[in-house]
Amino acid sequence: MIAETVCSAVSVAGLGIAVVTAYRKRYLAAARIAAYSLVPVGLVMTGVVGWLADTAFSPTAWAGFGVLGAAWGLFAVTRAVERRRGGTRAERKAAARGARSDAVAPTASAPSLGPATRPAAKPAAAPRSTGTGDDFSDIEAILKKHGI
Repeated sequence: MIAETVCSAVSVAGLGIAVVTAYRKRYLAAARIAAYSLVPVGLVMTGVVGWLADTAFSPTAWAGFGVLGAAWGLFAVTRAVERRRGGTRAERKAAARGARSDAVAPTASAPSLGPATRPAAKPAAAPRSTGTGDDFSDIEAILKKHGI
């Protein structure tokens, strides 16, 4: 009963502010204020306010919120662990199977990697950056390596 009275008073006050705003020739803002001020009355008329009042004082409802919170916490923890591991168990198994099958061609009897035809090139030692932010020698080395 008190919640319905408070909601009605808030709606009447909001409509009064909307009338004053419309009097000042700000019709768009007045319409928006009127829309917001009608929400509490609509909630009272649909019974949402009564349901919330009954729920707020029910120990069973609060226990239900606790169970929902625990479920949400478990869900969040499992998602965090799953992201840290790199996917679901089925995804990890599929990736492992794909990695094993890509190592050798399916019709080959021996590994497809043959002897190297040329010696492996040694990577050039990149000069160290001094940390000042003006030294772009490492970027220049990468660009020269790619022929840019």
